[in-house]
Amino acid sequence: MMNQKNNSAAVQKLDLAFKASLLLLALSAPLSIAATQTAWAFAVLFWLIRLIFVRPRWRCEPIDLAVLAFVGLTLISSLFSYEQEVSLRKMVAVSLVSIVYLVSEYTTTRRMLHRLVAVLLAGCFVASVYALATLAVGKNLKIQRMAANSPLRAAGVEENDTILKAGVESVSSPANLMAAIAKHGANGKVPITVYRHEIILNYEVSLDSLPTNGGDVEWLGISEWSRGRDTRAAGFFGHYTTFAESLQLIASLALGLLISIGGGIFSRNRILLALALAAYLLALFLTITRASWLSFLISAAMIVLLAASRRTIIVCFALAIPLIVGGLFFLQQKRQVGFLDSKDGSTTWRMTVWREGLQLLASEPRHLAVGVGMDSIKKRHSEWHMFDDGRLPVGHMHSTPIAFAFERGIPTLIAWLAWMFLYLRMLWRKIREHKLPWPEHGILVGCFGGTIGFLTSGLVHYNWGDSEVVMIFYLLMGMSLAVCRTIGLSATGKFAST
Repeated sequence: MMNQKNNSAAVQKLDLAFKASLLLLALSAPLSIAATQTAWAFAVLFWLIRLIFVRPRWRCEPIDLAVLAFVGLTLISSLFSYEQEVSLRKMVAVSLVSIVYLVSEYTTTRRMLHRLVAVLLAGCFVASVYALATLAVGKNLKIQRMAANSPLRAAGVEENDTILKAGVESVSSPANLMAAIAKHGANGKVPITVYRHEIILNYEVSLDSLPTNGGDVEWLGISEWSRGRDTRAAGFFGHYTTFAESLQLIASLALGLLISIGGGIFSRNRILLALALAAYLLALFLTITRASWLSFLISAAMIVLLAASRRTIIVCFALAIPLIVGGLFFLQQKRQVGFLDSKDGSTTWRMTVWREGLQLLASEPRHLAVGVGMDSIKKRHSEWHMFDDGRLPVGHMHSTPIAFAFERGIPTLIAWLAWMFLYLRMLWRKIREHKLPWPEHGILVGCFGGTIGFLTSGLVHYNWGDSEVVMIFYLLMGMSLAVCRTIGLSATGKFAST
């Protein structure tokens, strides 16, 4: 009896620690990959310790088999990879799929589910406000006018360029730049990083003309400057595409909740969701990422058609028209490209790399069966004459389906397609039952739309290879599975509330 009580107390403490880890994971997912993966690691640790006291429940439904097949085939591909060590290290990122089951199997009450949703939305709101504040305040050093004899001009910097770094230090004023030059100019040259119309450039500023007394800010020859506001919003992430894909998923969740909510138009939850959604969409707008814009429009259309009244549908589509027109104008002004622009460098780059990848995939039966291995392209691209035989910047496939086929083989791609089909079918069936209360119904609708959007943008972005984004996707999938499987309706038609 004493051992049973001790075991029960230990399990309760482990459950509290486990749930705290999941909440930290949800909060940090839109903010920090390091904090998110740390929370995931703690959740896995507490789950493993919990196995000592409680036997787990194993499921064997079609969607679980599809996930297992996807992971197993990926492992087989890594074992046959051209760069086995590199590919096997990538299995750590593949194991993040465990987030789905950590969340779905142990989110057994509505209270825990609602807390996960709330902290995820709050974390994304903080990231969005940060992006908006960064635009308002500006960052880095934008050169508006320079003297003809400026050493910056001699190095290659042009007016209207934004200087991001000097050496390894970020700069935001001429004084910062001068201090960094004095610190990193031991060999007579200082490397600087410059942003110019979507391109990151690297130059070296010569210190040959620097006065013997060390010089001052006037030596730079900057006659007019400001804080930069022309870089694309990236939130707390290192890249705007990562931020845009994360925003698309979470904004879809918020829209699903907002569309599904009942009560008066000025109810507290409705106002809070509307404010949060507005912040998400403004931040998404500032990423200037076409694929994520389009994916959210498709997601929003699915959500509105699924959950809104006829009047709301008409209002939403009427509001979408000026937003689309404004977005296209903003895109042209900021990136100087059209929405579908065959002359855009990123488009021509993708077309070239897709063609090369598919040709290499079809060149050998081995490639069709197990692919070339995750990230093998980073070391073998020269041997395979990829990226226009080295004339284009080295990258990856920039398409999730093509990347899966190229790196892991056709069977893995089929397993992934089956996984996505079964997941969407499960959401669709549960939504169409019309038996779920708010916010559970809104969660499923938002996850359904967000998944459609995620798959759409994945056609031109390898968003599944971005750990920050895929962890958010797994978190949302875990919450929706919890609604469909664990929190389900009881015999009285009521959800568990504790």
